[in-house]
Amino acid sequence: MQNNHRPEDMQRITTAALAEAFIDEQIKLLKEQIGGKKVLLALSGGVDSSVVAALLIKAVGKQLVCVHVNHGLLRKGEPEQVVRVFREELGANLIYVDAVDRFLDKLEGVADPEKKRKIIGAEFIRVFEEEARKLDDIEFLAQGTIYPDILESGPVKAHHNVGGLPDDLKFELVEPIKFLYKDEVRVVGKALGLPDGMVYRQPFPGPGLGVRCVGAITCDRLEALREADAIVREEIEKLDQTPWQYFCAIPDVKSTGIKDGKRYMGWVVVIRTVNTVDAVTATVPEIPFKTLCTIRDRIIASVPGVNRVAWDISEKPVSTIEWE
Repeated sequence: MQNNHRPEDMQRITTAALAEAFIDEQIKLLKEQIGGKKVLLALSGGVDSSVVAALLIKAVGKQLVCVHVNHGLLRKGEPEQVVRVFREELGANLIYVDAVDRFLDKLEGVADPEKKRKIIGAEFIRVFEEEARKLDDIEFLAQGTIYPDILESGPVKAHHNVGGLPDDLKFELVEPIKFLYKDEVRVVGKALGLPDGMVYRQPFPGPGLGVRCVGAITCDRLEALREADAIVREEIEKLDQTPWQYFCAIPDVKSTGIKDGKRYMGWVVVIRTVNTVDAVTATVPEIPFKTLCTIRDRIIASVPGVNRVAWDISEKPVSTIEWE
């Protein structure tokens, strides 16, 4: 029976030296568990799966098969970063799956946020299963389970969407960071040499931009969201102190604007910034007005279809952090 309790004598990983010791220990344990067999990993590009991938590359090299599914709901530049870091820099055995059209076709006309989540999760499992069945001799499934996942969800990290694979794919789980908290995972990621943009990536919902493109998703509004979000992140990251999370959403509404002396209908971009300790409650930090104006000007000038920028100052409760 799997032990899901964090060992009482496990030292908190707060320094590079402790991280190196953890890495050395995990490499030894991974080699013992996997031996000469192959292991499969759904590599999202988030810090958890990225750290697991980097650990496994050090431990078993090409025996690791990473599958990165681009469902079209990732932030700007994220699929390219995953390919660059893992395939080109770390030499990973990486399978890149372009499933953008497949996901967007499934989501066409779907406005209910829970239905969108279920469609995205179920389709991810189907795509990953299809890729898994193309491979021979896979005996292990690696997951980026961390300790809070065990406390909240049980031993399988369900929000990675891999826990729903069919029973006939009898993979043994590999979970090398399952006793770490998120801050410890980041320290390990730095020690493994992963780029800061990956190690310190903000929390990102499993359905990705699908829950920030509020209502039924359209390709043009989704692309506008992706571009606007990149501007928001770029400008806020210039601040001396950044909020815990910062992003934008585009509601499924239009507002009146004026362009070339004529009225027209355009989208509204809503900037969202929050500070929190546990995500149960959240406050809204002050953002310099100059920064907000820079974001506004850049979005209006460069993102087609947008004619209004708003700042969401609602706290949690009663508002949630995400819009959907």
